[in-house]
Amino acid sequence: MFDHIDYVPLLNKIISNIDEGILIADTRGNILFHNPALIRILRLDENKPINKFTDINTINLSRSVLRAAIDAGKVDAAGKPGGDFISFEQQLVHKDGNRLLKIFSGLVPNDHSNNKKRLVLIRDRTDSCHMEAVFNPVGTTLTTQDPRLLEIIQRLRQIAPTNAFVLLQGESGTGKTKLVRMIHALSNRAQEPFVEVNCAAIPETLIESELFGHVKGAFTGAISSRQGRFQSAHKGTLFLDEVSEIPMHLQAKLLRAIQEQEFEMVGSDTTVQVDVRIIAASNQNLRDMVDNGKFRADLFYRLAVIPITIPSLHERPGDIPLLSRHFCKQLVARGYPDNMKCNPEALNMMMNYPWPGNVRELENAVEHGLICSIDGHVMPESLPQDIQDYSLQRYKQLSGEAEEESSQQAKEIYSALKHSNGNKAAAEKLLGINRSTLWRRMQKYDVEV
Repeated sequence: MFDHIDYVPLLNKIISNIDEGILIADTRGNILFHNPALIRILRLDENKPINKFTDINTINLSRSVLRAAIDAGKVDAAGKPGGDFISFEQQLVHKDGNRLLKIFSGLVPNDHSNNKKRLVLIRDRTDSCHMEAVFNPVGTTLTTQDPRLLEIIQRLRQIAPTNAFVLLQGESGTGKTKLVRMIHALSNRAQEPFVEVNCAAIPETLIESELFGHVKGAFTGAISSRQGRFQSAHKGTLFLDEVSEIPMHLQAKLLRAIQEQEFEMVGSDTTVQVDVRIIAASNQNLRDMVDNGKFRADLFYRLAVIPITIPSLHERPGDIPLLSRHFCKQLVARGYPDNMKCNPEALNMMMNYPWPGNVRELENAVEHGLICSIDGHVMPESLPQDIQDYSLQRYKQLSGEAEEESSQQAKEIYSALKHSNGNKAAAEKLLGINRSTLWRRMQKYDVEV
């Protein structure tokens, strides 16, 4: 009964209105078809046609497809992407905000010729990843819309069910501890112990006993035997925070305990066996410490089976308004007023501040701003002094640069007019500007012929 239906207009209508970007190209990279969603997703200029892969200037699509094909082992004899479909994620960096794209690519047959066509499907997963991260019922409480951090969260969720050791590195206050707890909550050990050790908070003389336990009489004050953190974490997860602070003389024993899952308590010759998953974190670059002889290379490689670097807050400024609102909601639940407004200038100061203390410092700044608000508004003067001082210093620096630039432009105009004996047309050519621009600058810098 459907034999007389013309499917082409119907399919065109469907393809033009779906949310996924669709692109069809020949094997030479000439684009034969694309739908409107592709332009929107890739943030392309609607007024500029795209006829080749090279016309797509927001991402290098050809290189991304080739790299994904190589990683998947699906390249042909000539080293080009094969016909099998591959899927991969690609970050799109754009002035309007970074996006996380899911890309599918493969060759499809063409009924009218022997030449296959490359089909590329592109889906924007930024919002869905954000929702997954925020509403994950057992996972992280991190609040973010940054594609890079969302990608890390997705990777950790993939890693969590395994027993692989994980090393998280990044500045203090970036949320490493919350991510570690997410890994444990999503792991097969979630019902077993989660034991956290801050290696920087334990005196060097006690850390061996803290990790491995001791028997009665092992040292002065050891009036009874005591289990260590490795034993407490048996069948569960042991989180070694600030693992870079482990003394060198203990790193060999720690390596054996991690690698062989066995050790001796302090003062004992009896070997204790455990089943522990290790997750480590550090605010220092352990690879650099290895190069400087301050951390054992074999221990580093044992810990860093899955190394992850958490981006600092100044690398993801788009999270600052989102996190600020999140902290405001938390403060309202603690009894703060719920009708506070943030002055645009104050928000701009927060966006430009480098946040050396990262999310932890931002949380304190938001509370400081609410406490020092003026008539229900967080003003620039409501913010902590460090943010105000940085903003003032930055303003002076930018003003100085602008003044220096203005002075240089004025000198160039004087010089061009002098060399052209006051002839403005000749001066325009020397400066490479048009007449209206020259006139405006002469008025601005009070230059007279």
